[in-house]
Amino acid sequence: MRPSWDEYFMRMAFMAASRSTCTRRKVGAVIVKDSRIISTGYNGPPTGLLHCDVTGCIRETLNIPSGERHELCRGLHAEQNAIIQAASNGTSIKGAKIYVTTHPCVVCAKMLINAGIEEIIYADGYPDELAELMLIESNMKTRKYDIPENFKKILFGEEEYLLKNGED
Repeated sequence: MRPSWDEYFMRMAFMAASRSTCTRRKVGAVIVKDSRIISTGYNGPPTGLLHCDVTGCIRETLNIPSGERHELCRGLHAEQNAIIQAASNGTSIKGAKIYVTTHPCVVCAKMLINAGIEEIIYADGYPDELAELMLIESNMKTRKYDIPENFKKILFGEEEYLLKNGED
């Protein structure tokens, strides 16, 4: 059966997340305009730097709760990497949608607002009230994507749903 556009792009966001080496939460993002992919991103350190699965997690070492002190992390967020990828290719994302496996944090929300993203479609929630408030104030369209029952098997076969895994 042919997937809807939402399912198609959300599957791609989860596939992007599978590239993450974050030890707390794997997140993927896909920026789309006119049903065409502009860029993708997943959370991880800047290009060429050691990954957290090698160095260890600063946030875990310092016992930082999810949704707090975003600056204390080696990695960029999936949304940030997707924005940077589009910018490095000289592609405007104004008027685009972003499909992301986890609701954006406040830092990413501010970036998406200023970049001119029109809609955020996300699969999982995130404990960041300020992000939610700023998105409401900006009139950003946000929509929770309800994952279909067969979604896990399509992406991961009989394996556990490893990408939906807990903290940051």
